[in-house]
Amino acid sequence: MSKRKTITAWAIVAFAIFAVFLAVALLHRRQPVTLRGAVLRDDKDPNKQLPIANVEINATNALGSGSSRSEPTGFFSLTLPKGLRRRQQVLLQFRHKDYQPLDWNDFISDKIFIAHMVPIIRDTSPDVRPRSIISNPRIRYSVKATTEANIGNAVKTFQVINPGNVPCNKKPPCSPDGKWKATMAAWSLDAGEGNEFRSPRASCIAGPCPFTKVDVEGLTTDRQHFKVQARDWSDTTTFLLEAEVVHPMTSDMVRETHPVIFGRALNFSLPPSAEGPSLEAEIDGEEIIFPLGPNLALRWADCHMGIDKDRSRTYRCELNPGYQFRQ
Repeated sequence: MSKRKTITAWAIVAFAIFAVFLAVALLHRRQPVTLRGAVLRDDKDPNKQLPIANVEINATNALGSGSSRSEPTGFFSLTLPKGLRRRQQVLLQFRHKDYQPLDWNDFISDKIFIAHMVPIIRDTSPDVRPRSIISNPRIRYSVKATTEANIGNAVKTFQVINPGNVPCNKKPPCSPDGKWKATMAAWSLDAGEGNEFRSPRASCIAGPCPFTKVDVEGLTTDRQHFKVQARDWSDTTTFLLEAEVVHPMTSDMVRETHPVIFGRALNFSLPPSAEGPSLEAEIDGEEIIFPLGPNLALRWADCHMGIDKDRSRTYRCELNPGYQFRQ
């Protein structure tokens, strides 16, 4: 290859590499930037820095703006327009009807933004209005519980009839090593309608058992049938099928838990299987039950619910003005 051709080839390679890096840089530049953080109640006591839900969040600068709303956990994720990039200045505005407006000037970055908002009505301010006392709050819910009634045992024997020492000659079924002619037989047990098997098992109990093999052994999806397929490549053998039979019964089990109170908010979580939750409490000495339906409507508290990755539900209820927890 001549010197000129070599220089041309290297120039083409260099240009290709430059083009790839330029494309990657432009693609990265076009990708929108996302700001992530949380909105908390402003308080010196960390136990009282409660998350604030439904906060309207706006991010603006001369090139564009973006908006978002905080979740029940206080988390927010705000995607900025493509024109906004890292290290540019941005104005973050946080708005909620129960908290003083918060304006925050910062630079766009990947850091976690934690905003503390000051409540309009502080707990420490004098309140001349009479307060209703909330005491003994507790959460009641139900879960499906399964119990089993023992019906008895299922037992069955079956034979696999086979003449021993007969060459297979590549005519299945054969012994595992392909040398001897084998016989296969399949049998099953039925637990009965509505019943299920527990601890099913199959074993060879008579004949040349060392020259047998259970090829298939298992329960059907409903656990009502136990199926076995056995292979015998010697003389006739006898197998035994056994299993315990139970009748499963489902019922509702009521459970009770107590929320944790931080400041003017109570917090609790429920497992994914919880059904029909209700909040029970004494208000001024009167026992009242509040069903926690989809709207979470309580006259004495503002409640929010979040769903975790494992599908459990986390609740937070903050007292409305005019109510307080018993000390």
